[in-house]
Amino acid sequence: EKMAAVLERSFIEICGFERETLQRFREVIVNLGLSALPGGLKFPDSAGAFHYEEGGKLLSVTSNRFIQWSTSGDTVQLVEQSLDTNLLNNAVRLRFTHCTVLPGGVSIQETLNNVIILISTNQSVHRLVLPHPTRMYRSELVTELHMQSIFTDVGKLSLQDPSHSATIPSLVGQTGSPSTSAAWLSHRGEAHYALASPVGGIMVVTLPPHDTQGSVSMVELKRSSMMQRLSGWMPTAIRGDQSPADLALSLAVRELEEDSFIFALCQDHRLRMWSLREQACLLEADVLEYMPACKGVKRLLGQGHRLRLAFSSTTGLCLSVYLAVPQRGQFTVLQLITTDNNRYSLEHISTLFTTQETLVDFHLTSTDIWGLWVDDSNTTVVKYINFEHNTAGQWNQVFVQPPPEEEVHIGVDQDPRETYLEVLFSPLRFTASAIVKALQIYRRGSERVTDVSWETLKKEVTVAVESELQSSVTEFEFSQEEYRQLQVEFWSKFYACCLQYQESLSMPLGLTVSHHTGLVCLLKKGLVSFLLPCFAVDHLYLSYDEYLFSEDETLVTEDPEVGRDVLQLVQCLRLVSDAVSGEMAYEMEKALEHLQSPEKAAELVLENMLSNDSDNVIEDIQNKLQDIRNPMAAMMVLLREMDLETDSEMVCVGLFHPGLCLAGQSLNMRISLSQLYGSSSAVSVICQAVCHMAMTRALFCRDLLILQKLYLRFGDNVFLGGGAQLLQLQQDLIPRTSHLLSSYHLLKHISQNLASSVPMDIINVVKTHTSGSVTVFVCFVFVLTVLSPQTVVELFYQTVARKMIISQIYSQQQSNSLLLWTHMVSNVVHLLAQLLWPSNPGFQFPECLMANCQYTQLQEYVRLIGPWCQVNIGSCRFMLGQCYLANGEGQKALQCFQEAATEVEKEEFLMRLTGTEEEEAVSTTRLQYYNKVLRLLEDVGLPELVIQLASLAITEAVSDVSSQAALWTRIFKHHLDLGHNSEAYEALIQNPDSSMQLDCLRQLVVVLCERSQLQDLVQFSYVNLHDEVVSIIESRARGLDLLAHNYYELLYAFHINRHNYRKAGTVMFELGMRLGREVRTRLGLQKQVNCYLAALNCLRLIRPEYAWIVQPASGAVYERPGASPKRNSEGEFSSEPVKRQVDILELKDLEKEYVLSRSRLTLAQHHPPSAAIAGSATAVEMVALLVQSGLFDSALSLCQTFRLSLTPVFEGLAFKCVRLQFGGEETQNEAWSWLADNQLSSVVNTKESSATDEAWRLLASYLDRYPSSNGQHHRCVINKLLSHGAPLPDWLVKSYKAVDAASLLRLYLNFDLLDSAAELVLEYVDALLGRGHQYFGIERPLSATWSSVWLPYTSIDQLLQALAETQTNSSVIRDKLDEYHRLLDQTTRHRLLAP
Repeated sequence: EKMAAVLERSFIEICGFERETLQRFREVIVNLGLSALPGGLKFPDSAGAFHYEEGGKLLSVTSNRFIQWSTSGDTVQLVEQSLDTNLLNNAVRLRFTHCTVLPGGVSIQETLNNVIILISTNQSVHRLVLPHPTRMYRSELVTELHMQSIFTDVGKLSLQDPSHSATIPSLVGQTGSPSTSAAWLSHRGEAHYALASPVGGIMVVTLPPHDTQGSVSMVELKRSSMMQRLSGWMPTAIRGDQSPADLALSLAVRELEEDSFIFALCQDHRLRMWSLREQACLLEADVLEYMPACKGVKRLLGQGHRLRLAFSSTTGLCLSVYLAVPQRGQFTVLQLITTDNNRYSLEHISTLFTTQETLVDFHLTSTDIWGLWVDDSNTTVVKYINFEHNTAGQWNQVFVQPPPEEEVHIGVDQDPRETYLEVLFSPLRFTASAIVKALQIYRRGSERVTDVSWETLKKEVTVAVESELQSSVTEFEFSQEEYRQLQVEFWSKFYACCLQYQESLSMPLGLTVSHHTGLVCLLKKGLVSFLLPCFAVDHLYLSYDEYLFSEDETLVTEDPEVGRDVLQLVQCLRLVSDAVSGEMAYEMEKALEHLQSPEKAAELVLENMLSNDSDNVIEDIQNKLQDIRNPMAAMMVLLREMDLETDSEMVCVGLFHPGLCLAGQSLNMRISLSQLYGSSSAVSVICQAVCHMAMTRALFCRDLLILQKLYLRFGDNVFLGGGAQLLQLQQDLIPRTSHLLSSYHLLKHISQNLASSVPMDIINVVKTHTSGSVTVFVCFVFVLTVLSPQTVVELFYQTVARKMIISQIYSQQQSNSLLLWTHMVSNVVHLLAQLLWPSNPGFQFPECLMANCQYTQLQEYVRLIGPWCQVNIGSCRFMLGQCYLANGEGQKALQCFQEAATEVEKEEFLMRLTGTEEEEAVSTTRLQYYNKVLRLLEDVGLPELVIQLASLAITEAVSDVSSQAALWTRIFKHHLDLGHNSEAYEALIQNPDSSMQLDCLRQLVVVLCERSQLQDLVQFSYVNLHDEVVSIIESRARGLDLLAHNYYELLYAFHINRHNYRKAGTVMFELGMRLGREVRTRLGLQKQVNCYLAALNCLRLIRPEYAWIVQPASGAVYERPGASPKRNSEGEFSSEPVKRQVDILELKDLEKEYVLSRSRLTLAQHHPPSAAIAGSATAVEMVALLVQSGLFDSALSLCQTFRLSLTPVFEGLAFKCVRLQFGGEETQNEAWSWLADNQLSSVVNTKESSATDEAWRLLASYLDRYPSSNGQHHRCVINKLLSHGAPLPDWLVKSYKAVDAASLLRLYLNFDLLDSAAELVLEYVDALLGRGHQYFGIERPLSATWSSVWLPYTSIDQLLQALAETQTNSSVIRDKLDEYHRLLDQTTRHRLLAP
């Protein structure tokens, strides 16, 4: 594999356009208090550059770094440039008040610690001492993307100080100012300034070393000093005053052997060498001796003569003298020879002629002379020649950039404004400065254009031109054609203005060649351009006619016969190129842009050429074609050389590592490589070089295609080989040429296509989304600066390609080799073009566009390669799909993703894409691809498309059950998310994996419950999944908050819908139980009542023998799927299953629970705080609570249901009656609330009753309504009343007497109510004797005919005893008893005597 294409000796100029509206120079004014000299002498603007000593060393901080300067009047502009890193604060403008900078007045030298800039003006000399870059960065490792320039702190220097500046001492009688100068540092650190005296001779002004004290000194070197030493050698006639003939035109200095030699080329055509140490002229030579036929020249003053020096270890010190003679300028190269006795002489090496008129600058290296001219039409001309080894003095070509075309071609289908804007703001034609200056003039200086972004500048231009157009219009209505003409007129006017300023900024001022790297730059007024070596095939197409016709061999082939054919063929192509009109060139371009067939377009161009052939060009071409022996071989050589296809993809180990992880390289080396050719200047130059190569070769291929079509037309007339060759041409060469033309058109397009500015946050989001699914490398985030219209190729080079390319180069060469510009830059350009070449397997460029959100550009790229590129078809479809996704065109994206699927197993990018699957491997690559795309669609949020694609993928996964299951799960999930419940259910049913099916089922239940879409959930048939659904709902019901979720109700509805009433009842009963335990609020109790009612209803719908349910024992823990295993008290897993008691509940049991829960609810409704207690209270506890709250009806109902004693109820009511009896008004008022909760029989009262009366009435009604054996209820009431010392109501005593007078007596006795007891005994005895017996429940009193009667003697005895003890009179009772006994005796006797 060749690293780079064949290089020719020629160079091509590439303009590294600055991308800022105005370069930010810092102004520094140096004012020494001088006055302007009379006469106003002006010197032409000049420029030069200084290259660091270690500029060619990779590990140096000064690698590929140089300082350029330009002078104009009183101003020196200094800019430090680097091809590796962006330098901050790198531009400074020095202005010397009332002074003019001399030609040769800027010199820059470096010492170990400093960079020293020496400047000479016509009145002063200056020295700037700046830190050396190696001293600015103490650490060896410089990892920043930006570095500070040495000019960063220039503002802190006091340039007026004597250590930095000095005024040139004026000589007695001398007028005028120096005409040229040279400056240098001596080995002792002194700054010397050699100034050409206006009256001849040289003044040398010396400043002491910058770190020592001292004063300025001056030495004058005159011819007379030489004459005094060599008086015997020269005729006496010349002695005396100096003549203006020895006025120095050009000065050069070299330090040799601790002495400084000053070379002066004077206007008398003599070269003089002065020794500063000896202040003597050591050598004088007439350079006209080296000029043949120099008659007449001696009389002319050599105003344009120039002198340059070059020193190398092999050749020593060489001088080159340019003699400016009209029509016949020449360069003479001389070598300085030292003899043993310190005498010096010059040895002639070479004389080289040139016909150019105006030399701007030239440069001498150890092997070459580089010349820069401007011809009569103001066009820049650059050439170079090896002064020792050349072919008949033939100069090598440098193809300079032509100025932008003077007229813009606007097609009938194009908008003039858009076309002009596209040309003006193309990355190749105009600098921002030219546009800004044109805009200011066009606005007539109404407002100054401040720093604005590229896009804003475009808007400003549009507004300015359109405003001018509108203001000139007087008519209100125009035809479309008239308005179009007006647009063209005004836009062409502005365009002409831009052309004018671009021409001014492109005026060449100087030339610089680095001795360390071979870097050649043209220094222009407003920009710097770089000269890059020209590829051999480009050289053929670009060569000027006189060179092309004089060459007899070419480097594209080693076979001399084929080489001659190639040259002949290129001459024919030149004729074709000249014959293609601008109109047809535009048509051809448009055909390529619209993806029409290049071959058909070429035929149309050929037809046009044939029909408009007024100059017989076709005949000339035909004649030349007949001279080509083997045209097929020549074409194949050219096509092979232009084809950038490569089989091996560049593999970069360090692609993922910002420091370029090259195996075996040190950290220092890796960091240096990570920055090599990474500055914005280098990015611009390299990418523009690719653009120019693409433009040149696109034209080459266009002309070759037209020529091939012409060959087919001529047929056997020009083919010696006949039909076989024509067939090869038609079937092989023409398609290859067409393919190359399309490829180079694509490269041309992308290298001029501007990147879009994207906010950082969007890029980060995209990276997050694409990190696992698309991009398999990490791009540095590309952020457009304020004024940086970067092309997509520059973006690609900066973020991805540069690291790959440098890695590739340094994997094949020594890391310590010099950074030779010609070798390195040609490799970088060629490898970048290979990375961009659409037919190569690498797919990094589209990946980079995607990673940086350049969707529009990526779509256009895919469109342009679609019809003819057969590589990475699937990858391109995938990328196009992503663009559609980004633009919200989901269906189109899906179509693209489906089309890409067929190429998954074939293309490296798609294989890499699918190979990063972290999940368990699926059966086929295509399924992996589908999974990746599905994840991408999910990230973007397009569930409908996920469903479509997953459905398609299922057909691919026929034999892969796990993949099918995953896809069905995906389909289910997205249907569910979209609310397509039926479709989600269908997908669930289709899932072949039972565990996934169960997961989906669980999700379906949960989601539909959350959405309250219970109707759907209940009505699905759940074939073979019925028990699972129940289990899921049960586990959810038992595991979640009862009030927040309604899973029990759902389960109840589920069972009811399937007529499973017992299970429905069980569910409701379970819910009721849990509500009682967990939700002890009024709401919970209300729900519990409803649950028990529902459960009762369910059981009543079943036949009685089946109306039962199973109740888990109290406190049982429900088993939930997935629950962790339980441990015993010692922490061990319990081995035996927990035995649970199971109770069977019948209808009556449920009714009891219902009544109990209803009573709880009643209590909570009456007294809300008691809800928390009531929730878990038993029936007995509930009776107490109800009684306490005065809810006696409920308490009695509960007692009856659970067959409990009513005693607590009566006691409670009796107590309340007592309280009311003795309570105040507040108690009375409170009582009405609980009295209202109990149903009283309505009795009409004529008078208003109190709460106490109502309470007693309630008690009486209960005693009547709930009779008990032996008057138990009466007894407990009376007992309660008496225990609280309350008097017994008559009605109570009366009613109890009728039931159990003896018990009443005992109660009286128990409470020491002796009077009442005595009275009761008397009444009771009377009742037995027949007086009021009906009040005591005695049917018949004592008589001989009725059954026996009895008296509670024990109680009476106790009464009598108590009366006796209290000394109360008990005779009445005794008398009454005696009376009773008498009658009893009498009655008994009668009974015994009766028959």
